[in-house]
Amino acid sequence: MDVARRLSDLEPGYDVPALPGMREAEIQTPCLVLDLAALECNLRAMGDYARSAGVGLRVHGKMHKSVDVAKLQHEIGGASGICCQKVSEAEAFARGGIADILVSNEVTDPNKIDRLARLPKLGASGTRIGVCVDDLATVAELSAAATRHGTELRCLVEIDSGANRCGVAPGPDLAALAHAIIAAPGLSFGGIQAYQGAMQHIADFEARKAAFEASLAITRQALAVLRAEGIPCPTVTGGGTGSYPFEAGSGVYTELQCGSYAFMDADYRTVLDESGATMPEFAHALFLLTSIMSHVKPGRAICDAGLKVQSVDSGLPVVFGRDDVRYLGCSDEHGVIADPDSVLRLNDRLKLVPGHCDPTCNLHDWYVGVRNGLVECLWPVSARGKSW
Repeated sequence: MDVARRLSDLEPGYDVPALPGMREAEIQTPCLVLDLAALECNLRAMGDYARSAGVGLRVHGKMHKSVDVAKLQHEIGGASGICCQKVSEAEAFARGGIADILVSNEVTDPNKIDRLARLPKLGASGTRIGVCVDDLATVAELSAAATRHGTELRCLVEIDSGANRCGVAPGPDLAALAHAIIAAPGLSFGGIQAYQGAMQHIADFEARKAAFEASLAITRQALAVLRAEGIPCPTVTGGGTGSYPFEAGSGVYTELQCGSYAFMDADYRTVLDESGATMPEFAHALFLLTSIMSHVKPGRAICDAGLKVQSVDSGLPVVFGRDDVRYLGCSDEHGVIADPDSVLRLNDRLKLVPGHCDPTCNLHDWYVGVRNGLVECLWPVSARGKSW
């Protein structure tokens, strides 16, 4: 019995888009496909860079939400831990065996704080849990929860390094937070988070560098405040796929928080390096595989990848490896493909590079890992929908 037949014979309710051993042409669409060779190259490239620069690599789990990808980032990509954005997301990774997790976000709700304080006991023995804070009242609540559960939480003060989002200014509030964390039972002071997210997507190299220099000046001010208070700062964490060479070479940052480098989406492909190249060190490894389902109008084909399987907040997907067809737009269940020469036929497959990988991945249950045209693995999107 061939693999495609075995897929069709699965019991109803066992919904998977592929099985190991299948040919790529047999994968059910639309679904997320990982080019495993490209993924592994991306992981090694970032790991090697961080190691040569003498900085840690705390990869961002919110991008892929996959325990399997996170483990691969540790095994071959040099990662020392991961970031999460939500407590439920961190719980999924802790259950999956990831031993060093930073919730690189504020946690203020009492129920979430209680769950966070239980996390060190949820995962493997010695699971290390950190969280960011920017409000003095939260310190007491985190301390009470950690004490209640007999655990320890590593707290990093988040500074606003230019994103105008979360975080305190480098001044008295920073000093007060650091002192409160140091004095609080069940907490340890882990350092500062200085992540400037908007900077990551500035395409022009010089403009992006200028934004980083402004961010770095704020981070230096924060460190000066801590020094003046006699407080050692063990970690300065931040940086991302669009700016990591700046942070790594700053002499200030000790840890990078890169995420999208592993998959590379269409938006990041517009970010230019100093030579004007589009980040050649990383290849596209994530694709939205889609099929042509209608072609009744000349010059226009319809595929099965619409809004329900991708996020277009950072732009439309790009058809990979072809310049004769183009993705024009989408509705809930349909994507419109410009096909001026009418070369596409029913059931033809296209690989789309999503405009924004993070929210696209959160719409799917599975990654289909492909190598040399064959399905090698099927990985669940472990933390899909874990948004609280």
